[in-house]
Amino acid sequence: MAENVMENKTSVLENGLIWFGAGVSLAEILTGTYFAPLGFGRGMLAIVLGHIIGCAMLFLAGLIGGRTEKSAMETVTLSFGRKGCMLFAALNVLQLVGWTAIMIYDGALAANGVLAAGAWLWSLVIGALIVVWVLIGIQNLGKLNAVAMTALFLLTLVLSAVIFRGGAPLASNESMSFGAAVELSVAMPLSWLPLISDYTRSAKKPAAATVASAIVYGLVSCWMYAIGMGAAIFAGESDIAQIILKSGLGAAGLLIIVLSTVTTTFMDAFSAGVSSESLSAKLNGKWAAVGAAVVGTLGAILFPMDDITGFLYLIGSVFAPMVAIQIADYFLLKRDRAAQAVDVRNLLIWAVGFAAYRLLMQVDLPVGSTLPDMILTIAICILVHRGQHTDRPS
Repeated sequence: MAENVMENKTSVLENGLIWFGAGVSLAEILTGTYFAPLGFGRGMLAIVLGHIIGCAMLFLAGLIGGRTEKSAMETVTLSFGRKGCMLFAALNVLQLVGWTAIMIYDGALAANGVLAAGAWLWSLVIGALIVVWVLIGIQNLGKLNAVAMTALFLLTLVLSAVIFRGGAPLASNESMSFGAAVELSVAMPLSWLPLISDYTRSAKKPAAATVASAIVYGLVSCWMYAIGMGAAIFAGESDIAQIILKSGLGAAGLLIIVLSTVTTTFMDAFSAGVSSESLSAKLNGKWAAVGAAVVGTLGAILFPMDDITGFLYLIGSVFAPMVAIQIADYFLLKRDRAAQAVDVRNLLIWAVGFAAYRLLMQVDLPVGSTLPDMILTIAICILVHRGQHTDRPS
């Protein structure tokens, strides 16, 4: 029995490949174009600094799930209680369905720009492939993911060479502050906080798999941001479809668009299914994930989703203080409230953290809003619970 359980667990390499696929994303390339006003040097500094902050939090969140073998929303019960976690599970399902729609929308527009068959048709194609990935299942994606990631790696190298091989950089105009750029860089890894444990919980070596996941995602995400920023600075172009057309990549470029969209968006749909199980034991995670993919596909067809910065900041304001409380409880206070229905004090601390994040967004801090907000939330959590007995052994 123990051997069968281990066989169903994922290796460090498999986790790395999953997060490579998460990083290779059109959304990240498009977000990278917003950094062009800073110039390439300051833009890259903001990208790297933001990803160091975001991926450090990503690692800590994933390590909790890896050590406890709980899904992301199951780990939330440790701080907020059995019913308290349902608020975050519902918000997580909503944001993941939203991400699914956004990613399909971006992928369909880009694919249609390369091969005009109708954005709605490309949305259906991408949505159908995501459903296939979901039905195959995380434990059975190893070889398919290896082939897909190898193809994506090679094709993205070609795309990078096309963008950076020539052209004079455009002058920077500093229309975006450095602090705002850092926060926009933090936003992407932060958006993965509520779901990384859905993957690290099934790792054979939780710590190593979590380290690999955070590092691989961080490096690849920085690369994608750099591609987007480089395209805007050196090629004067922010439309990925136009870049691919001008580069002559043709079918290979189309493959980048479709494959990168599927491998990233699959994770959103899959985790929407896992989170839905926290809402009701009657829900089947796999079929809920299929439902998320279908709803996301319909959303991509019916609604425009061109500017996602507000969506990214909303995710940050909800989940940054949530994870800060989890980090304080698990690593520092060693509290476990899973047996309790609701931890009211932690919900109130989260509300303070949420409000603080929204207020900090109005202040131009060099390190953005997320890091100060999480430090503040952790400090409040420690002060409120200081002196209490621990519920979890060291």
